[in-house]
Amino acid sequence: METVKGIVLCGGKGTRLRPLTYYIQKTMVPVGTEQKPLLEYVVRLFKHHGIKELVFLVNYKSEQIKNYFEDGSRFGVNITYVEDDVNSKGTGGAVLTAYNNGAVSSDDTLLVYYGDIITNMDLTDLLNKHENNKAWSTVALASGFKVRVGVANLDSDSKILGFEEKPTLKKPVSIGISVLKGEMLELMKQLKGDKPELDFMGEVLPHLLKEEKPVYGYVTNAFWYDVLSTEALEKLDPQVVKETFKDILE
Repeated sequence: METVKGIVLCGGKGTRLRPLTYYIQKTMVPVGTEQKPLLEYVVRLFKHHGIKELVFLVNYKSEQIKNYFEDGSRFGVNITYVEDDVNSKGTGGAVLTAYNNGAVSSDDTLLVYYGDIITNMDLTDLLNKHENNKAWSTVALASGFKVRVGVANLDSDSKILGFEEKPTLKKPVSIGISVLKGEMLELMKQLKGDKPELDFMGEVLPHLLKEEKPVYGYVTNAFWYDVLSTEALEKLDPQVVKETFKDILE
C-alpha cells in the first residue's frame, strides 16, 4: 500500500458550539470522563491503526491545537500543520491546500477526517477495502442514523397524515471520513480552477462517477458521533466514551 496520510480538518469556527467556541477551538472541546480534547481521540485512533503521518488543516484558534499536540511525538505520530486558505474552501479545497503546500503528494493514499467526529471505526479495514477494490475513493457510511427532528407525512394536497418522530433512515449516511487515491489531487485541482470552493461530496464524487471511476462505500457498525452542536455535546455520555475508547487510549 502507498504511504497513508491522515488529513484532519480542524480549522472551523464551530459556530453551533458557541458560546464554548468563543474561547475553545471546536476540536479541543473536552469529552469523556478524562476530559481529553476531542481531537486527541482522532489522533489516537490514527496511531492505533498505524497511521503516523498526520496533516492538520488549521485556522481558527490554531494556537490551541499547536500548543497541545506540538509535533505529535508525545502521541507517537508526526503532525504537519497547514493553514487553511481562505480562497480554497470546502472539503475538496482543504485537501488541495494540503497538496499545494507540499504536505501530501499524488503518491499518497489520503484518509480525510472531519475533526469534530469521534469514532472507533476500524481504519485498517477501511483502507484494506479501499486497496482491494482499487478504488479512487471510499466513503465511510453508517446505517441506522436517526433524523434529529420529526418528519411529516403529507398527501398530494399537503394535508398532514401523520408524523414520524425522529425516524431511522433506511439508507446509510456519510460520517465525515473518506479515503482518496492520491492521483485524484491533480483532477481536483482542475475541477476547482479559479473557484473559491470545491465540495467533495457535491462536486468531486459526482465527477468521478460520471467518469466511471471506482467509488465505494464502506458501511460500518462502529460507534460514531458528530459533536456538531452544544446540544450534541451535552448528549455525549462520558461513560460511553470511556468504555468505547479504552483500547485506543491505552
